Amino acid sequence: MTLNLFPLKLSSVLLWSPWETNRDLASLLGRPEVAPSGLFDPVGLVKQAIPKDLPIKITQVIPRLKESGAYVKFTYPPGISPAEIEAKLVKSLIENPIKPWFSPFRGIKASLVQGRPWLEDLYRLPKGRLKVEFIPTGDGEPPGELSQESLYNLFRRYGKIADIVSQPPDSKVVPRYAYVDFVLVRDAIMARNCMHGFVLKEEGSKNPTRLRLSYEQRVKPHHFWSWISGHPKIVIPIIAAVLAAFTVAVFDPIREFFVQSHIQKSLDLTNSNLYKWLKRQTSDILSFKPRKEETAGLSALFTHHRELIDTVQSSLLESGDTFVVVHGPRGSGARELIMNQVLHDRRDVLLIDCRQVMEARGEADIIKKLASQVGYRPVFSWANNISSMLDLAIQSTTGVKAGFSENLEAQIVKILQTTASALKNVSLSARTKDDRDATLTDDAYLEAHPERRAVVVIDNFLHKGDEKGIFYDRLSDWAAALVQSNIAHVIFLTTDTTYSKTLSRALPDRVFHQVRLSDLSPDVAKRFVISQLNNQSQPQPGADDSRIKLSNQQLRSDLAELDECISLLGGRVTDLQLLARRLKAGQSPSKAVSDIIEQSSIEILRFFLLSTKPTTPSGADKKWSAEQAWSLIKALATSPNEALPYNQVLLSPTFAYSTSPDAASPEAALEALANAELITIHSRHGRPATIKAGKPVYQAAFRKLLEDPVVKARMDLAMLTELVKIENKNIEKAEAELAVLGQAGAQNGSWGWGLAGERVKYLLGKVKASQWRIEKWEGEIKGLKKVLEKEV
Repeated sequence: MTLNLFPLKLSSVLLWSPWETNRDLASLLGRPEVAPSGLFDPVGLVKQAIPKDLPIKITQVIPRLKESGAYVKFTYPPGISPAEIEAKLVKSLIENPIKPWFSPFRGIKASLVQGRPWLEDLYRLPKGRLKVEFIPTGDGEPPGELSQESLYNLFRRYGKIADIVSQPPDSKVVPRYAYVDFVLVRDAIMARNCMHGFVLKEEGSKNPTRLRLSYEQRVKPHHFWSWISGHPKIVIPIIAAVLAAFTVAVFDPIREFFVQSHIQKSLDLTNSNLYKWLKRQTSDILSFKPRKEETAGLSALFTHHRELIDTVQSSLLESGDTFVVVHGPRGSGARELIMNQVLHDRRDVLLIDCRQVMEARGEADIIKKLASQVGYRPVFSWANNISSMLDLAIQSTTGVKAGFSENLEAQIVKILQTTASALKNVSLSARTKDDRDATLTDDAYLEAHPERRAVVVIDNFLHKGDEKGIFYDRLSDWAAALVQSNIAHVIFLTTDTTYSKTLSRALPDRVFHQVRLSDLSPDVAKRFVISQLNNQSQPQPGADDSRIKLSNQQLRSDLAELDECISLLGGRVTDLQLLARRLKAGQSPSKAVSDIIEQSSIEILRFFLLSTKPTTPSGADKKWSAEQAWSLIKALATSPNEALPYNQVLLSPTFAYSTSPDAASPEAALEALANAELITIHSRHGRPATIKAGKPVYQAAFRKLLEDPVVKARMDLAMLTELVKIENKNIEKAEAELAVLGQAGAQNGSWGWGLAGERVKYLLGKVKASQWRIEKWEGEIKGLKKVLEKEV
């Protein structure tokens, strides 16, 4: 006889090895004479379930812990059958149900074992499905297969049956089997314990059949999942749209908050009241001022550019929807001028450094650097690589692109759009209900109050512009949308002379506020160097530089050379700072300037004359030849006014007829050389007019290179060889035309020669002039080769 005693969910706890339940509780249940346990009182439950008037004697209790029951062996008198004992026991449990405290809603059930149960301790937990296998009772006797009606009659008394599944007729699997699915797992347990090993003979079958029962995992039908997996072309776009909507709804407000906090610096510790209080209290102990060598001499720079500062500040007070472009050579101090002087009173300033973005490695790093510039977080730059692999896998299997991944342009636009929304909130953050313009719309309010708009400063614009033009195009479009919507003022800081092409595509109908930074004059440059040396008496920015008092360190005898040295060095801020550092190190002005000129000449020789790389020092594509660069260097070094006419350079043979594969069109070559800072192109009335050295110290470096006999001989040899090639090509063209004219004259006689005579004379004159120049240059080439053979 078998009884179900414990809660079915408790079987996994009872089988847990640390409790050692299989050993301890099994030994307890196997001895009914032992006193009942106080945990579940299983022996007491068994005794309580069997009525006292039932004439049986319990001899052994065999626990089945994983099935939450037990086998009970008993003896009975000969005057009663086992079936009658079962009927009385079942009737007694129905009339007097036993409900233990740990299972108050379920009673104990009992049933007579019909077969021969398999008492195993395998870790096979009970299931609601039974696999009934039909086993022969003897060797060589095929068993009979039971019908669904027979199986129903056998198993229905143990509980409600959900379904009976017979083995397919064409199946070759032996032994034959059928599945019986019970509604309750407890009923399946009772059926297996009672009917395992049961032998019966199906009506119409010759041989008896033994039943072998085992638990089987029921495979539930997943209609919803089957439909999803069967319709990927519909489901995948829906999933992508849901994920996109979830991202927008959850992450975009968080990112917008962080961007706004980055612009307003609300999360910056230095802007907190506690930090400001500590700064006031500890100002006499700790120094919070920047290093003196970083701020030394800035007053001279700011005073020199006072008119420029006023121009930019007045532009920020206007309501015009256009850009402010500050153009100047690299090292002119544009960033310090704008951030420390023009915008020092403004709090809502966003600085975007294009250099950091452009020097990133890979698309994921570009997105990460751009997000860091604007405070966009959280950013999952690595997730796009995984999304790309998912897109590729789904497209290769289903033929449909899922759209999980986004290209670089889409991600840049997304970051910039979120930044634009945050900028609008920042510009409107000072608006209150008590304002006189409180009734205006947001756009009208921002148009009426340009002083309350945030300021976006885009530094190093068009840095490596040839590599990632798509970034600058999207950045320009975004900046145009900001100024046209009156959301923010935009200031571009650039050293590239072609900025107008990119910005004009974004704002084709606007005129930019263009401000050009020039080098310092000799007097201002001298005061700048002196103020760099004088760290102890540093004036405040904006103070009168004429009142700077020289310290003992500056009253050196060799400072008398400073005027002459600065005339050679020029007024570039970075060069002046380098000179000041060398003077602090103990060098004399003449020695320091000589070393700076020497270093500049080496840079020119390395990057512009002897370089074989197809890229410039900044990483852009090289569009000029060494012969073109040398022709400019030689012409500028010998020019009396240190300038060349732009059109004269365009018409020179090395630019107009260059045969070098590196050289582009003459205009493109000059533009590339200007972007590489070898030269500077100055405009007049909106057109390029003159060409000068890229920075003042380069003029002295050009003369130094021209004084080097080896460099001069080598580069002159290369330039003359280039000119000889050009003249040879001209002669070849003229000879080809003369051959054609000769054939025409031979065919038409004297009449043909008369028509072509003037043209023949013209071509012969060109050939003669070219040949004369070739002979002249070849003579010079021989002399240059002798110089190279002798000089070291």
